[in-house]
Parts: sequence; structure tokens; C-alpha cells
Amino acid sequence: MNQNTLQKVLLGLFFLACIFIGIKKIDGATLINTKTSTNNSELSVNVSSSRMTYGRFLEYLEMGWVKQVDLYDNSRNAIVQASSPELGNRPQAIRVEIPVGSSQLIQKLKEYNIDFDAHPVGQKNIFITIASNLLLPLIFIGSLIFFFQNSENFSSSSGSSPMNLGNSPARYDQSPDTGVSFKDIAGIDEAKAEFEEIVSFLKEPDKYTLVGAKIPKGVLLVGPPGTGKTLLAKAIANEANVPFYSVAGSEFVEMFIGIGAARIRDLFNKASENTPCIVFIDEIDAVGRERGAGIGGGNDEREQTLNQLLTEMDGFKENKGVIVVGATNRADILDAALLRPGRFDRQITVGLPDRLGRIGILKVHARNKPLEDDVSLVKLANRTPGFSGADLANLLNEAAILATRYKKKTISKNEVNEAADRIIGGIAGTTMEDKKNKKLIAYHEVGHAIVGSVLRNHDEVEKITLIPRGGAKGLTWFTPDEDQSLLSRSQLLARIITTLGGRVAEQVVFGDPEVTTGASNDLQQVTNIARQMVTRYGMSNIGPIALEDDNNEQTFVSIPTGTDSDYTETIADRIDNEVCKIINHCEKKATEIILDNRVVIDLIVEKLLDSETLDGDEFRELVKEYTIIPTKI
Repeated sequence: MNQNTLQKVLLGLFFLACIFIGIKKIDGATLINTKTSTNNSELSVNVSSSRMTYGRFLEYLEMGWVKQVDLYDNSRNAIVQASSPELGNRPQAIRVEIPVGSSQLIQKLKEYNIDFDAHPVGQKNIFITIASNLLLPLIFIGSLIFFFQNSENFSSSSGSSPMNLGNSPARYDQSPDTGVSFKDIAGIDEAKAEFEEIVSFLKEPDKYTLVGAKIPKGVLLVGPPGTGKTLLAKAIANEANVPFYSVAGSEFVEMFIGIGAARIRDLFNKASENTPCIVFIDEIDAVGRERGAGIGGGNDEREQTLNQLLTEMDGFKENKGVIVVGATNRADILDAALLRPGRFDRQITVGLPDRLGRIGILKVHARNKPLEDDVSLVKLANRTPGFSGADLANLLNEAAILATRYKKKTISKNEVNEAADRIIGGIAGTTMEDKKNKKLIAYHEVGHAIVGSVLRNHDEVEKITLIPRGGAKGLTWFTPDEDQSLLSRSQLLARIITTLGGRVAEQVVFGDPEVTTGASNDLQQVTNIARQMVTRYGMSNIGPIALEDDNNEQTFVSIPTGTDSDYTETIADRIDNEVCKIINHCEKKATEIILDNRVVIDLIVEKLLDSETLDGDEFRELVKEYTIIPTKI
């Protein structure tokens, strides 16, 4: 008999017991009707068809309308034969429920010379009594024993059984086939090389033990979301060909203290039985957060789980051959005891890919996509600095969706560019019909483009458009020739001047009264860059002093971090003055550039109003006819 059949049988027995209990309850209620129908067959009305309250019964008794009374259930119920004008002077059998404590009823019946009789409680079926009293408890006890003995079989995959709470929720694969190999990973060559070495150690351990090398106990992958940490874990699971356990850090933490620690113990006990093996814990920060870092004390359950993890990874009992691979994008909040060598011997940073890395990632994701010849992955990589591997995969997928929407069998440059615009700027909106505002936005965007083209240390124009995207009414994109990991003072100033170019163009062409709120985001960016130049990069007259750092960012929104007290009010005033000096200087430079190139700006605005979008090549063709002198900052 299989488990499903046993469950059905137990459920059927349970319902059968409930039926027997119901029969037991009904038996007492139907006894009165049975007795009445046998002893008073001449009654034309069923007993259960008419009822009377006890107070009304006493009134009938005083009026002399009661003829006979039959008592049942130890004088708790009565069948009264009465006739009255209310009943049409015909004898009726009426049921009356007698309240507890009505001991004087017999005396009243004698006082009024009423014929009455007390009927004993009928004998119940002995089988029904045994079934109702013994069958249900036996079924309940048997069901508990059965489910406890088979809890692992019923809920081993879900972990929902009470007997299964302490079992590890990790997924186990003896020979995992994730479909991902090292050939499918690009853009993170350094991290991939580290994992290839671990795979080599698992396959050829003698080569390493010959020189006294030991396999790392733990490898921690650290990096922003979408950079390929989980993808690396899938690749090593596929390439190493050893047992693989995968689990999320949040699956260890429960509301009951001790459950997470029990799951950690169970996981490492199972892993030690299948060595060599790999244990992958994704989002390990859910269980590895620094102890006692919470407000008002730590979380006892999570801290006990972390303590058990620390013990299992490098405690008194050594787990040989168990490699723990952890992944997180919040290494700054992990407990220091978890990060030390002996637990996580290697910390591999999986950062955002550079330009060459983006080209490699795009080639990997373009393998199964029919791209036309006009699609340049190199140009696309240049246009997407700061994109992660997941972002690039999503970009090509969006391009494929757009090609399907347009009923095309191949992906062209237009779909790729539109997908990039959607991801960077948002979904395209409806073009403005207001000619005045549209013209103002055109001058604003062309102001950005012209100023950025004049400055030597700024990137080239990629596209100018008046089509709204996201919250922007118009956009101007710039594309760098190479990734800029280090920025000079002249490059930062060039960014500020170019950002202010749009607002300055509005002022020069339309005058100060017509300046709009469209430059609010530009002003926020300008202020942020200028403040960082003063407080972090030492690019002001205050001197090479770092007054702020990245650690000043708040961990919790509602908790003050004391950033305002890092320097005195005098220094704060000097910082504000230096920020204003930088921004005012850049605004003057932007004004000079706009005034010197007013003619070409008007020409490009007319062209932009007609076509609504100009790519970089069209923009450069238009400005070729005019002499634009590069300006020094």
C-alpha cells in the first residue's frame, strides 16, 4: 500500500468516526420522536412539528388545557398532549424543554390531576458506544504515529513537517548538470581563473599536495548584483563533477531559536559523508551579518546560526574536503570571524566588467541571437559603461523582444539601440506638441551637446533626442572612448560645465525670466560632483584633506551617523564657499561657449525640431561647417 492510499484510508476512518459521533448525538434527540410515534400513534401531528416554551406550558397547565404529559431524558424533555382554543380545540402533541432545577413540576402535575408518565432512557447500541468512545482516539493516535514515522517521506522536499524542521534545506546533486560551464562566463576572467584552480585541485589533488598545498576551505564571492556570482557557482558545480549542495542564507533563519543551527549541523554532516563536495550558500549575509550590530541587541536565532556556521567551517572538528562557496553583495556587514583565513581563505571580488569584459559578455549572450551585420557589439559595449553581466543579457533580450514585436526574424541596429535607450533612459513617451516648450527643450539639449563637444576632456555625443524617457523631457547621451576608472580635475570640471550647458542655453536664448525647472536634476548632479571635489578628492583651496568618505553613508535611514560633526562649522562654511566657487566658474565657462557658438546652436536646433532625434554622426556632420574652437578649462 503506497503513501497516498494510506492517507486516504486514514482520512476515511476519521470521517467514519465523526459519523459515529454524530449518530451518538442524534440518537438522544430522536428517541423522543420514536417513543411518541409508537405510544401515541393516534396523534395527527408529529412531535417535532410543534414546540412550546416552559413558561407557556405552565400557563396551559393553569388554564386546564393540558391532558397528559410524558417525561423523557430524566425529565429534561416532555411531550405534552393539550387542546385549547388556540389549537382549534383539537388534541396536539407538543414538545417542551424543561429547564434544570424545575423539581416542583411533578407536584404541579399532581396538583392539577394531570396524567403523566416518566419514560426511562433507552438502551443505546453497544457497538455505537464503543465506536464513539474508542475509535476516534485510536485513529488520532495512529495518525500521529504514522505521520511522524513518515514525515521525511511526506515533506523532505518542502521541509514543512514538524519533525523535519532541523533538517538542512539545501538542494543536493550527486552529479550536477547546471548547463553552465566556464566557456559561458566572460568579463570576469580573474574570478574565473580562481575557480578553475579549485576545480583543478578537486580533479588532481596529488599535484598540489606534492608541494604541501591545501585546498581552500572557503571562497567568498563579493560584488554588485548581477555580476555573475551565482553563475560562477553553477559553473564550478558543473565542471568539478563532485557532489554539490546549494542553499540560500535566508533558509537557515527561522523564528524558533536553534532551528537554524540544527540545519547548519545537518548540512555539514551530510556534506562530510560525501567528501569531496562543494557547499554553495547564496546571499550569505542573511546569516553572516555582524553579531550584535542590530538596534537594541542582536537576533538570537541568527547569531546562534552564525556561531554554528563558524564552528562547522573551522572548529574543533575539521570537515576535510568540504569547500564552502559564499556569495554576497554586502561584504561590509559580514562578521569579522567569518571572513578570516581558515574559514574563507579567498575573497574574490566580482566587479562590474570593463569595456573588453562587456564585449566578451555580449558575444556570449549573442550566440543564439540572429544579429544583422550593422550591429556592432564593440560600439554597444562602449555605450554601456557600468552595466553588469545581467544588464547586458537583459539588453540583448529586450532587443530580441522588440524584433519579434516588429515581426522581424533578425535583430538590427535599431532594435539594439532602442533597447539600450529603454534600459538607460526608460520607456519612450509621447513627443510634446507645445511648440514653445519643445523649442526650449531643444535648446537645452543642444546646449549640453555643444558644450560637451567644445571641451577637450569630455566624451563624444552619442545621441540627442526630444522624445521623453522616464522623467526627462529630452536627453543627450555621451559615450566615452574607454572606461574611466580614474578622473582628473579637468574631466570633473568638464562634466560640470557640460551639465550646466543646458540651463545656460535657456538663459542666453530666452532670458532669465524664462528659465524652467527642467534643469533641477542637472543642478543636483553639479552640486554633488563639486562637493566631492572639495570634501573627498582634495581639488579645492581647502587643500588635500578628505573631510568625508563612503563609510559615512547611513545604514538605517532613521539613525543619525554623526556625519555633520566630522568637521567644525567654520570648515563647513569653507566647503560651501568652495563648492559655490567651482560651480560659478563652470557656469561662466558654459556661458562663454554658448555665446561663441550661438549660430551653430540655432542650426542644430532647427534640425532637431524637424527630426526629433540626432545621432552622434549627424550631429558632427552639422558642426563641421562651423569652426568650433576647443576651450581650456
